Amino acid sequence: MKHWQLNKEESGIAVAVLDRAGESTNALSAEVMAEFAQILDQLDLYPPKGLIVRSGKAAGFIAGADIGEFSQLDTPEKGRALVARGWELFNRLAAVKYPTLALVRGHCLGGGLELALACRYILTVDEPGTKLALPEVMLGIFPGWGGMLRLPQRVGPAAALDLMLTGKSLDAKRARNLGLADECVPPRVMEMAAHKLLLSNRPRRPLPFVQKLLAGPLKAVVANGARKQVAKKARPEHYPAPYAIIDLWQKHDGNALAAPAVVDRIIQSPTAKNLLRVFHLQERLKGFGKDGDFVAQHVHVVGAGVMGGDIAAWCALRGLTVTLQDQSVERIAPAIKRAHALFKKKLRDPLRARAAFDRLIPDPAGAGAVRADVVIEAIFENVEAKHALFRSLEPRMKPGAVLATNTSSLRLEDLRTALVRPERLVGIHFFNPVAMMPLVEVVEAAGADPAMVRAACAFVKQIDKLPLPVKSAPGFLVNAVLAPYMLAAMRAVDDGVSPETVDAAMLAFGMPMGPIELIDTVGLDIAMAAGQQLAGGAETPRCLLTRVERQQLGKKSGQGFYAWKDGKPVKAVAAAVPPGLAEKLVKPLVDRTQALVRDGVIVDADLADAGVIFGTGFAPFTGGPIKFSLDSGTSSRKESM
Repeated sequence: MKHWQLNKEESGIAVAVLDRAGESTNALSAEVMAEFAQILDQLDLYPPKGLIVRSGKAAGFIAGADIGEFSQLDTPEKGRALVARGWELFNRLAAVKYPTLALVRGHCLGGGLELALACRYILTVDEPGTKLALPEVMLGIFPGWGGMLRLPQRVGPAAALDLMLTGKSLDAKRARNLGLADECVPPRVMEMAAHKLLLSNRPRRPLPFVQKLLAGPLKAVVANGARKQVAKKARPEHYPAPYAIIDLWQKHDGNALAAPAVVDRIIQSPTAKNLLRVFHLQERLKGFGKDGDFVAQHVHVVGAGVMGGDIAAWCALRGLTVTLQDQSVERIAPAIKRAHALFKKKLRDPLRARAAFDRLIPDPAGAGAVRADVVIEAIFENVEAKHALFRSLEPRMKPGAVLATNTSSLRLEDLRTALVRPERLVGIHFFNPVAMMPLVEVVEAAGADPAMVRAACAFVKQIDKLPLPVKSAPGFLVNAVLAPYMLAAMRAVDDGVSPETVDAAMLAFGMPMGPIELIDTVGLDIAMAAGQQLAGGAETPRCLLTRVERQQLGKKSGQGFYAWKDGKPVKAVAAAVPPGLAEKLVKPLVDRTQALVRDGVIVDADLADAGVIFGTGFAPFTGGPIKFSLDSGTSSRKESM
């Protein structure tokens, strides 16, 4: 076989090893699944004492179905055939008479987890890379190969629906604690533990009585509760897949083939096609920085404010040694406190959180700059102050180290004039909040050293962010497109539309947050300063000017366009949204995005869409602002995507 190896051990145990040919990760293509059916054919003839399914890749177990095959589903028949292929194969695996076990080390996602669920036992290997998830909903589809049937049977319907409707992942220990995995062991004993569990004849941990009720007589209660939760975050017309998952579980026990009309509707939906496109855009962003050998060990961050401190914390979380410089230990202390909370939340393991905390070193004297592979300047936005800092840093830095600025508004060409080697300065522009925003703009000024830009992209990728190369220009991409959008929202308020109605219009459009609430969150003073730089001389909206004059600066002051209580805006009931308001508000954002592509600030329309989606949360189901404008017929440009 091309992708699988089947080994029979002296003990009578068969081991099926998936090592997909020509790929760095395992995915369940049609060919891979056909070969697995051949393995089951062989084992029907010569039944083993048990079967272990495992990966031959260092990168993980199985990343899911072959995404490339989704784009070929151009007829309803092909969509149904794809669902039937996995549903029937994994039902066959679940029905074999001999015990089966999935040895899960590394990522086990989508179809990979559905294969594991069809085994009698799941054993997870306790290391950071082990993640189990059914993330199909994030591609606008559903887990049709048995996940909707078997996950609720293992962990109970409420927990299963939560996992399927959010796409969130479980680490090895949490999978065991939830009942998804039968055992969780360290790597050194995984072989022995797998063989022992396989032959143990141990019954699976039964579902508690209450969970059985929820999966049976009270199924409708669980389903209705799940629908209410989904409705808070996603509208059925924008994201039909989560509603389909609930219906398929409630009415058909997760068998999508029993509802072919649902299969056709979901797979052929514009949402699924656009979310698949967004997935490919994300993979393209991940590709930046792959073509070099730059690896950072030590990062030095100057400026322990909210941005600098959170950048330092994130780098320490991702395994780097970080020195954090500011004028005194007292100024660094709040950043250390926030970092401690981040490590505790993200890592959950006290030993790993402690190790991350030990990697983050307060450094008021700036001694770490000498050893750092990446130095990031994150002080206040003042050219003279940054010049003084660069003059101090440059002579002490290693020759090949990356010197970066996190500026969001100043031109790199103006900042680098203080340097002996001005070509080494790049922008590495993070977004707030650092831990939540996946995108980082890598800013290249004219005449920049290409090796430094590549190294900056590699560093961003190393810390699990998405690098987006952009040219140096006011606002780069993300802030440049947000400025006219927020300006249009405030102009609408000046024209008598309530802030609540403006926000309601854009939430209905599919934005994660309304523009007025976004301005309150960012801070009205910051919005005003950014607007003066990016609005091209446009007059400041009256509603913004009057509030800033009264020091009503938004969330941070407790009052902006909204009053803020316990970190949340207090909103009146929105009036009916005037027809066309959302399209009117989003048009300046679309126009600016297209202009930035034309001007070469961003290389092409696809990357522009990726940047605006991952940098602003622009409704992903639309495929991005330029794709939206082409699909809705509002674009003045008709180039192919």
